[in-house]
Amino acid sequence: MKAMILAAGRGERLRPLTENVPKALVSAGGKPLIAWHLERLAASGCREAVINVSHLGERIVERLGDGARYGLAIAYSREREPLETAGGIANALGLLGEQPFLLVNGDVYCEYDFLQLQKMNLGESLAHLVLIPNPPHHPGGDFTLEAGVVGNRPAPRYTYSGIAVMSPALLAGVPAGEKAPLAPLLRAAAERRRITGELYAGVWQDVGTSERLAELEARLASKHEDR
Repeated sequence: MKAMILAAGRGERLRPLTENVPKALVSAGGKPLIAWHLERLAASGCREAVINVSHLGERIVERLGDGARYGLAIAYSREREPLETAGGIANALGLLGEQPFLLVNGDVYCEYDFLQLQKMNLGESLAHLVLIPNPPHHPGGDFTLEAGVVGNRPAPRYTYSGIAVMSPALLAGVPAGEKAPLAPLLRAAAERRRITGELYAGVWQDVGTSERLAELEARLASKHEDR
């Protein structure tokens, strides 16, 4: 299964750090955030990855190259301006192909075992989402999860982790090259009971702000000291 890492965002909430460093290359635990994903994807058996780039995108290309050092073949989907999540994915479908693919947000750190998703068969579902207990900065959550089916009920709700397996069919109505958010597509598919999911309670950290990046650095430093 191919993988796509979303790395085109500007990282506005991480400024001034991201004025000169693309968000995906922000360091945590001694290596760029995106490198953690690439290493774990390769360890799971993934051999091809697509990365969408825009803001300072060529720095990502220069740093990662063709992916050989990670045991991956990396292709880049370039966006003149960030196309938002669904727009970015739709723009990359020519590189991803017609089969379901593994999707990872570039601005999160996680220790989820991607091997579980590599083996997944979506069947009639349009996506499979990895959900997490709601973090302090997102107490309302995004979706419900009942018997493995993702829904839009009021409660109990969980937060979408930014990790999923997705069918290209979910993006069928998004024109390539146009901006489009992902959330409305997921909510509409969930309303039709076309999304499955699971709850992950392991290590996960959003790195969207300087404060959360500092939290992650402290967390990783503590783990290193405990070894």
